[in-house]
Amino acid sequence: MRSSPLRIAAVALIAAAWLIQGVTTTAAAQGASEQPSQVIEDAANGLLNALNANRAEYRKDPAKVQALVDQYILPHVDTQFAAQLVLGKYWRKATPQERERFVNAFYHSMLNNYGAAIVEFTSNTLKVYPSRVKAGSPNATVRTEMTRTSGPPVNVNYYMHMTPQGWKAWDVVIDGVSYVMSYRQDFGSQIDQQGIDAVINHLEQGEKPPQIGKTTGGHS
Repeated sequence: MRSSPLRIAAVALIAAAWLIQGVTTTAAAQGASEQPSQVIEDAANGLLNALNANRAEYRKDPAKVQALVDQYILPHVDTQFAAQLVLGKYWRKATPQERERFVNAFYHSMLNNYGAAIVEFTSNTLKVYPSRVKAGSPNATVRTEMTRTSGPPVNVNYYMHMTPQGWKAWDVVIDGVSYVMSYRQDFGSQIDQQGIDAVINHLEQGEKPPQIGKTTGGHS
């Protein structure tokens, strides 16, 4: 079976990110008291339990879902690193002001879409597999399986690395769709044609890659 261009590109991006993070000191990783899987399980359970308390209300008001995502998920996401991977070569060309605007617009867009995708999941069917981290490695993948209020289980995986603040996620992959890779592919060509300011405006106006729309629109 031939690999899709998205899968090949995603593997290349992950390899590049892990190579970048290879310079992280092993002391930080060895000193971490909490496993990556525990970080994800605690954050996801906190969010899902809050959703369970008043799911109908959260379905009606996406802003309230975003507030929960900001509270439970954002502290465990390395938004700047993810944004840097999305921009790729354009990160070096961007001004400090453009970088700051892009980071803010990107993480609001990414986490808004993550919240829209997760609002249909339930905490009692969240399964987090133990993370396997090689001794001294600053990188980890946390595999989870979640069930919507209706429909089959969905694989939601988190790519993480060790930071001075502990383990943080830099990408989330829902049903095989990488958020970082999707944004990188979709907005890279736009930057070439329109410039980074135009792409930032698109993000601020709620534009999202078509692949991300599939993860937030439900499953047949």
